[in-house]
Amino acid sequence: MKKLLLIGSLLLACINNQAQEKIEFKLSKKIALPGNGKWDYMSVDNDSKRLYVSHADRVHVIDLSNDQPIAEWTGLANVHGIAFSKKQNKVYVANTNDNNVVIFDAKSLTKTKTIELKGAIKPDCIFFDEFSQKAFVFCGKSNNTYVLDAKTDEVLAVIDMGGKPEFACSDDKGFVYNNIEDKNEVVVIDAKQNKIVNRFSLLENKAPTGLAIDKSHERLMVACEESEKMVVMDLKSGKLIAVIPMGKKTDGLIYMKGKSLIVTSDGGGSATIIKQESADKYTVQQILITQQGLKTISYEEKKARFFISGANFEADGKTIVPNSFGVFVYTMN
Repeated sequence: MKKLLLIGSLLLACINNQAQEKIEFKLSKKIALPGNGKWDYMSVDNDSKRLYVSHADRVHVIDLSNDQPIAEWTGLANVHGIAFSKKQNKVYVANTNDNNVVIFDAKSLTKTKTIELKGAIKPDCIFFDEFSQKAFVFCGKSNNTYVLDAKTDEVLAVIDMGGKPEFACSDDKGFVYNNIEDKNEVVVIDAKQNKIVNRFSLLENKAPTGLAIDKSHERLMVACEESEKMVVMDLKSGKLIAVIPMGKKTDGLIYMKGKSLIVTSDGGGSATIIKQESADKYTVQQILITQQGLKTISYEEKKARFFISGANFEADGKTIVPNSFGVFVYTMN
């Protein structure tokens, strides 16, 4: 009997070990896209199955049902952030060099309006908060945020951020969170009052860029480029919960809720896959080798795959190889 129990225990342990095997991702394809120049943010609209990709003077729109481009918005000026309002069927694009926001119709995929941001310098990240129905335009050099009403497209407020704003996210309860890159902190914006109500210090962790939220566990995940760490913070208090090593030149970060995974992408040529074991426990699952310059990331919920945009470089590591830009698609093994 003892022998049978021992065998049963060994089999159970074997099954548990197999169930806990590390999740790994691989490159499945590259979606080639025309044009040259630098790139930045990407945004996935999971409802319409579309991926919006910023690329120098244009935005590429990709149909994720077949991974084919369906539109290309050209004539822009150094595109950075892209966000969309599902209710208003609008896509907001940060036209960085012209210090304005260009709006496109999400159904017809045509340009509808340009909003001038008086006093803005380098509009970068754009985040749309569904709760308040407002678009937040974070400006990297004027250190402020322009709040736009989704219905009227009017500027409702300009918030002094006290430093250089980067990525943003929302708890869908009226609060928007934003990284302040040169102050090593996360600020909390009351979306109803259009003002900052709290500041969370990242302590010795420097240059926060990528930011994501786990609403169910009330956790913020912050990618800190200079210190090469991902910081997990308590959503309400700002208390540091965990610090996990990442790659060099990290920029983007996503939280894949359905898989309890965090992925950070870095320009040094890798992506770090981190498993959320619990609200307070995080372990590195995989160091995925990508290529130099692949630093901006987004993901598709239904297919549990993520996208990183980029191009190839010449031997000097700085010159972009002409017509080599595209979106790299990564799927689970």
